[in-house]
This record gives sequence, structure tokens and C-alpha cells, in this order.
Amino acid sequence: MRICSIASGSSGNCIYVGSDDTHLIIDAGISKKRIEEGLAQLGLSISDLNAVLVTHEHSDHIASLGVLMRKNDIPVYATRGTIEGIMKQKGIGSIDTSLFNVISSENSFHVNDLHVKAIDVSHDALEPVAYRVEHEGRSVGVCTDLGTYTDSIVDGFSGVDALLIEANHDVNMLQVGRYPYYLKRRILSDRGHLSNENCGRLLCRLLHDNMKSIMLGHLSAENNLAELAYEAVRLEIMMDESKYSPEDFEIKVAKRSETTRAVAV
Repeated sequence: MRICSIASGSSGNCIYVGSDDTHLIIDAGISKKRIEEGLAQLGLSISDLNAVLVTHEHSDHIASLGVLMRKNDIPVYATRGTIEGIMKQKGIGSIDTSLFNVISSENSFHVNDLHVKAIDVSHDALEPVAYRVEHEGRSVGVCTDLGTYTDSIVDGFSGVDALLIEANHDVNMLQVGRYPYYLKRRILSDRGHLSNENCGRLLCRLLHDNMKSIMLGHLSAENNLAELAYEAVRLEIMMDESKYSPEDFEIKVAKRSETTRAVAV
């Protein structure tokens, strides 16, 4: 089983998760061409994809979804609220709605040999979720676009072997930056995005002896730097009362516009 960030950031998101026989992308918030280029680095093509899992309807997560559905007939899994939100987007175009598969956080589902669990998150979208994907006793998680975290999120990602987790912004950069006040309030709210520090605090609740890889994702282009996110998360782990240190784990930052090396679990 592998996980790979094709793109992760405020400008577009697409994460690959797959086994030898089944290949998924979580979100399609970049161009079809860029998805094709990322998959090619994994030895795959669009035709190999078995499904797209959508976290929510914001444009940086669905930019090329309509194209993929029209040209490749790829099944799409999303919550009912997310599907309603997708259909309201002017740029989605004409699509075959029979390709939609309605999911909920109350029921897990399978895509071939992959077991998928949707996990509710707090974000300013209609019915957003994060995803946990399992195969033969191994599991990976993609947890982004949430303003706060709860015990249910901690439980949902407990024990994952690899995790892509949101480290969206540095609070100081956001506060003194050029964003208008209303947007700053939105990002800092419980329905916004996780700061570097809150990412580290959530991560501290998820660390375990067998975690193989941590990717910090969905960094803001305006209000964060890869170095700040990395060091802030490391500091939270160092300050935590647990037995772990940052050196115990592979921690890397997923790039906004480049494919990150795949992690096998």
C-alpha cells in the first residue's frame, strides 16, 4: 500500500492512495494534466484509477473533477452534502451523476480491496470529511481542512501507519498578512484550518511506535513556510509529555506543486 502527495496546498490538492490492484486519488483540485504527470511518476495513468474520493466541494479540491468524470467515467465517492455542493459549482459542467456514490461517516465502504472510512471534520463546507484507507492490516490517513479537532478525529486516525495532516498557517504570518479581516477570522475559526501548532498538538495524540511517515500538508501559500511548519510541529512533539521525540519519525512537508516521494506501508 502506498500514499503519495501529488499536490497539497491552498492552491490545489490531490493525494494518491493505492494497493497493487486498486488506485485512488483523494481530491482532484489541480488540472488533469498535473494529475497525469503525478501518476506517471508512480508508474500509473488516469486509466488505472478506480475512484476519486472527495473531501468537500471547495475549488482547490474539485477543480478537474468534472473533466475526469466526463472523459474517464471515474466513480466518485463523496457525502451527500458534498455532492450537492459540487453540483452547485458553475465550473463543474455537465456530468453523469450516476458516477456519484453517496457515503457517510456512519458507514465504511470498499473500493475493491481497499477499505475506506470517512471521518467528519469541522470546516466551512456542506458535509466535509477526511479519509482513512486500509489494506491487509495497514492504514493511511488524509486529514486536512479542519479548524479544530475532536476525540472522534483522534479515534478515527488512531494507529495509522502513515498520515498526511494539515499544517495550514503560521498564526503570526496570518495575523500580520494582507488577507482581509473576515478571511483571517474564517481561517482561525473552528471551521477554518489547522495552524502549525494545532497540527503538532493533534499529531502528538496520534503518534505511536509503528507510525512510519508523517506528511505536513495543505500549507498556505501566503501564510506559511515549509520550514516554519516543520519546526513548529517538531517543537510540539518535543514539548509534549509523551515518550516520543521528533527524531523517532519521518516528518516531511508535502509540496504545493510537486509530487512528493511515495511512502509504502
